[in-house]
Amino acid sequence: MNEPSVLATTDTPGVDLGRLTQWFASHSLAGPLTAQLIAGGKSNLTYDLSDGTTSWVLRRPPLGHVLATAHDMAREYRVMSALGNTDVPVPATYGLCTDDAVIGAPFYLMQKIEGVAFRTADELVLLGYERVRTISLRLVDALVALHRVDPVSVGLGDFGRSEGFLERQVRRWGVQLDRSRSRELPDTDALRAALAAGIPEQSAPGIVHGDYRLDNVLIDTADRPAAIIDWEMATIGDPITDLALMIVYQKLSRLPGSAAVFDAAAAPGYIGEDEVRERYISQGGRDTPNFAFYLGLAAFKLAVIAEGITYRHRLGQTEGTGFDGIDVLTEPVARIGLAALKENH
Repeated sequence: MNEPSVLATTDTPGVDLGRLTQWFASHSLAGPLTAQLIAGGKSNLTYDLSDGTTSWVLRRPPLGHVLATAHDMAREYRVMSALGNTDVPVPATYGLCTDDAVIGAPFYLMQKIEGVAFRTADELVLLGYERVRTISLRLVDALVALHRVDPVSVGLGDFGRSEGFLERQVRRWGVQLDRSRSRELPDTDALRAALAAGIPEQSAPGIVHGDYRLDNVLIDTADRPAAIIDWEMATIGDPITDLALMIVYQKLSRLPGSAAVFDAAAAPGYIGEDEVRERYISQGGRDTPNFAFYLGLAAFKLAVIAEGITYRHRLGQTEGTGFDGIDVLTEPVARIGLAALKENH
């Protein structure tokens, strides 16, 4: 992980180092441990662990208000393990613990990959136009590689139910919105209704990452994707949703306050939204009919996620920094989705 993105901690919120060290010893993994919370995550918590010689990465659900199925450690662990022998860059996985008694929640361990998760345009500007362009092109190519994988061939045939995927996505994110609701959100509600009324025929089933963007991919020193991370929303469904989400993140990067979440796509050299879609198709990705719906769905999903983070932050149930200002993004992101649907009519 990128060293500047690591926050040293003494009490290590979310990790009981004593119990964790005992668990490590029972699995012949390590001696006494130190842990650091890795900054930047707005959902599952990620820690850099070390015994002084070897380093690992630990992932666990967020503290406090956790939405059902949204932070399933076993899902992340299973999909990365399944993709380990494919062309998709993922960290090696070392162990899954479903016993809450160890650190208070399920967790898993994975390989520590050396690479940078670029989140802001300011970080990318330092690389220069051509390197940023190369990174963004390769980001699309890595997504194509993921969508080429046959789920059955890697043991993920039962990882999700593809039938009715789009309809379930609209319904699921609507439920998540209701569970995190603390204020009036007229544009978000309008987008929800429009999506529910216009669900198209979906594409063939494939592996869906669920939150594909640059800072969920570690980039190595040669500007190549070293590892796709943060698989908490992965499933089997319609992969075009990943492409649409990547593009909506680009649209979001132009909003005031987007640096609180992600504005890397605003950096000079980062390929444009149309070129992302064209690159995806030209490199062997899927055709994208009814793309306006997918953009609307992606915007709805991001609006709900922003509202969920806002809800947890107001309750004091977030760790790390960068949460202030996310509350002002929910409705503008929803308006991105409404605009996409309107342009299609």
